[in-house]
Amino acid sequence: MFLGAGHSRAETRARLAAILTALFMVVEIACGIAYGSMALLADGVHMATHVGALGLAAGAYWLARRHAANTRFTFGSGKFGDLAAFTSAIVLGLTALAVAAESVMRLITPGDVRYGDALLIAIIGLGINLVTAVILKDSHHGHDHGSGHGHDNNMRAAYMHVLADAVTSVLAIVALAAGYYFGLAILDPISGLVGAAVIAVWSYGLIRDSAMVLLDAESDPEESREIRKTLEGELGARVADLHLWRLGPGHHGLIVSLISPGVTNAEDIKAVLRRRHPDLSHVTVEVAVCADCT
Repeated sequence: MFLGAGHSRAETRARLAAILTALFMVVEIACGIAYGSMALLADGVHMATHVGALGLAAGAYWLARRHAANTRFTFGSGKFGDLAAFTSAIVLGLTALAVAAESVMRLITPGDVRYGDALLIAIIGLGINLVTAVILKDSHHGHDHGSGHGHDNNMRAAYMHVLADAVTSVLAIVALAAGYYFGLAILDPISGLVGAAVIAVWSYGLIRDSAMVLLDAESDPEESREIRKTLEGELGARVADLHLWRLGPGHHGLIVSLISPGVTNAEDIKAVLRRRHPDLSHVTVEVAVCADCT
């Protein structure tokens, strides 16, 4: 079982955040159609991407829990969250590109903006974002607690979608207020470009981190060095081969091949490693005895 600490709580919070965001999305789209406001309709459609991302996060938690005991998943189901995070990060990046493209078009061909309607909905949208962020915050920071490599990319992705929406809402409020009160229409597309840049940076970081987990890249070079130091400096064995990778939030797998000058008990080595590195949830040790090796 390589699920993160507080998995059930994170699943519940992600589901609640998705439902809350979906309800407001429906209201926005309905009001946009009823009142003929493109600003409301566009914001509602934009929010649909975040509903999808939050739903994806909740679904990943459910799938990971459902398949936790499925033996087909050789190293457990802990990476469902990283797969969802990778997908969600790509959606976040595409959203940034769409916002940037629309903002450039507005700079070239300014359109009519219903500042009053748009400002009101941006304020309400920010309120919804803040409530959703509070729902997700405890789980997000709870998974980050402890070792830097124990974070939950799935919850991080959900949290980033909410923060991205909050950032664009704040920028929109400033720009729309400037347009409404001072006639500074150019700030609206400029704020869109700034928001798109911020979202793109977050998206890149999340794609990079989740992809490294999915590709079984070495999860923590510093921990690898500490493990080598323990094995070679304290136990007197030479490390011939070592693989350290992430199995799920707060869980790592280790396969190590040792050359020892004398007979060594692999189980004792495992016990020492697990005592020093509690995040090692699956450890395989291979020992070759070579008394004549220097």
